[in-house]
Amino acid sequence: MVGQNNEQLGVLATSDALEQARQSGLDLVEVAPDQRPPVCRIMDFGKFKYEQKRKQAKSAKTHQVHLKEIRLRPKTGEHDVDFKVKQARGFLTDRDKVKVTIMFKGREMAHVDRGREMILEVIASLEDIAKIEKPPSMEGRNMTAVLIPK
Repeated sequence: MVGQNNEQLGVLATSDALEQARQSGLDLVEVAPDQRPPVCRIMDFGKFKYEQKRKQAKSAKTHQVHLKEIRLRPKTGEHDVDFKVKQARGFLTDRDKVKVTIMFKGREMAHVDRGREMILEVIASLEDIAKIEKPPSMEGRNMTAVLIPK
């Protein structure tokens, strides 16, 4: 038997323990029913349940999904593309969506096929952890695709 301040009260009759709990205005709660004799505690049961519920709610917080964007150009170097893919992989493991954008300027619009190849390479390198939500498409001078975590 344990009191409200964790002081040991020893082995008591059930009626005595209930009387002590009533006098202190608290509840007699059975903590370990499998023990012989059963272990009880004098505490505010409503407060205990409330704290348990708060702990559970805190541990089960939901992740707010954000749309992260990586921007590339058709002339971006191989190492820079690898670095952006690594960034995108981090975003996807954090359960965020990733928008891959290839930006075309001026005469680069004549090489849209190079941009499409580049965006397909990025998608292929992330296919183990991502699936395509929106396939590559042109939006003005930009080609975009959206990936979501598997």
